[in-house]
Amino acid sequence: MTLLALAVSGRGLVDPNEPVVHADDEAFMRGRGAFETMRVYGGRPFRLPDHLERLERSCRRLGFDPLRRASVEELVALALAAAGPTDTTLRVYATPGHGDGSTTLVVVAELPPDLEELRARGIRLVSMEFRPADLIGGVKSTSYALNMMAVDAARERGADDAVFVSTGGTVLEATTSNIWWRTGDRLFTPGLELGILAGVTRGVVVEAAPATGYEVAEGALSLDDLVSADEAFTTSSVREVMPVVALDGRAIGDGRPGPAAAALQSALRELACRT
Repeated sequence: MTLLALAVSGRGLVDPNEPVVHADDEAFMRGRGAFETMRVYGGRPFRLPDHLERLERSCRRLGFDPLRRASVEELVALALAAAGPTDTTLRVYATPGHGDGSTTLVVVAELPPDLEELRARGIRLVSMEFRPADLIGGVKSTSYALNMMAVDAARERGADDAVFVSTGGTVLEATTSNIWWRTGDRLFTPGLELGILAGVTRGVVVEAAPATGYEVAEGALSLDDLVSADEAFTTSSVREVMPVVALDGRAIGDGRPGPAAAALQSALRELACRT
């Protein structure tokens, strides 16, 4: 990840190569931190208020108070101005800090270079059993070690990513994104009551789907339903709508990116350009 700009609470713009996290910050010591990632289109972050609202909820769930919203927005503006009006990724990190209040870091980085190549061919998934911790379900915490190890394991098995399932075979979410699939004119996605992350892009797709001709159904859904779907895709802020073409070595649908993913990707980009 190539960093383009860094802003830190209490300091403003900082050289991206300069260390900024204290060793006694609990985000470093114990993983007690929260973050948000969003896509930036032409220098404008998409759905910034939604992401900051979720960040505040995550901080309070983790037991510390976040920085004031206005102060975070000022840091975001500083970092984006320094990076320039380009398409990038924006990450906002919140930590308990160094004993004098919480710390916020705003990082602007280049987009992964292979996103459009992946979107054109579609990604392959493998399923892995996973039970979200009851006390942290739905929190976008910096404790992402298990998620990253799942990605590594998926790649060792010839896939691009993993989708988590519960002990009973209920589909939950992918490592850093929400999972969707289509059967006929209906889109299915796991319900938030399962303890999954309430993805901001997931919420956008729920809103946009009816205008593209698709009905959305949420709930406890099985892995068999996903495997037998006509098409599948994931949603996240950086990857946007990413087609899924295989699961556990089996093709989903005809093994190619499907029409719902394409329609919703177009709707997402159109909405991003208008806001």
